[in-house]
Amino acid sequence: MQVAVAGGTGMVGKFVVAELRAAGHRPVILARSHGVDLATGVGLAEGLSGSDAVIDVTNIVTTRRKTAVDFFSRATGNLLAAARSNGIGHLVTLSIVGSDEVDFGYYFGKRVQEALVRDGGVPWTVLRATQFFEFPEPLLDNRSPVVMMPRMLTQPVAAQDVAEKLVEHAVQGPSGMAREIAGPARLDMVEMTRRILRSRGRRRLVVPVTLPGKVGNAMTGGGLLPRGEYVQCRRTFDEHLANLGQAMTTGR
Repeated sequence: MQVAVAGGTGMVGKFVVAELRAAGHRPVILARSHGVDLATGVGLAEGLSGSDAVIDVTNIVTTRRKTAVDFFSRATGNLLAAARSNGIGHLVTLSIVGSDEVDFGYYFGKRVQEALVRDGGVPWTVLRATQFFEFPEPLLDNRSPVVMMPRMLTQPVAAQDVAEKLVEHAVQGPSGMAREIAGPARLDMVEMTRRILRSRGRRRLVVPVTLPGKVGNAMTGGGLLPRGEYVQCRRTFDEHLANLGQAMTTGR
């Protein structure tokens, strides 16, 4: 089957595209570098032509509520309109465990996205995942000797596992709100960051930041953990660190 991947050049999107190819499907990447702008809708109708399903892993890096809501409103609205016009049979959307409970700015955007998908007139699946093992890594790419990392208790999951589940849902067909997915162990994001730095052989000062009020309490008190029945993925954070160490050794 042909599956369009919105955000197919991003961290999760690259895994999704590779997983689709490995499973014998035809991925089509929807991204600005491929002539498609979800925020404006430019190239979207053409990009979706001939696809059977869409996996949406689009993202924006922001902590601001207005920025997140504006982005997901426009991108998801444009994607839904183009999907309806092209007769797409299934839209699979990646969301975040706890985004409906924790009043963090970015999460308001994900709430809007989920609501649009539910009422968008395209058969749908929403898969909520916990934070990725890779979550701290973009914050480590600058040269600052200090890393400011929010305190949060999570049950992190490998981006590869998330990609596999997204493809699995795309092939199976619409299921509405899918069971949430998480990794096998609860971990603190600050300690995860320090362990990643050690695996990379880098010396940086990691400064824990507790967000104020109810948001901070929710992030440190279990608001980002899966609730009820969920799918526990198999890859561990220790395996992730071992892969990082191997990559440093081989220079990859």
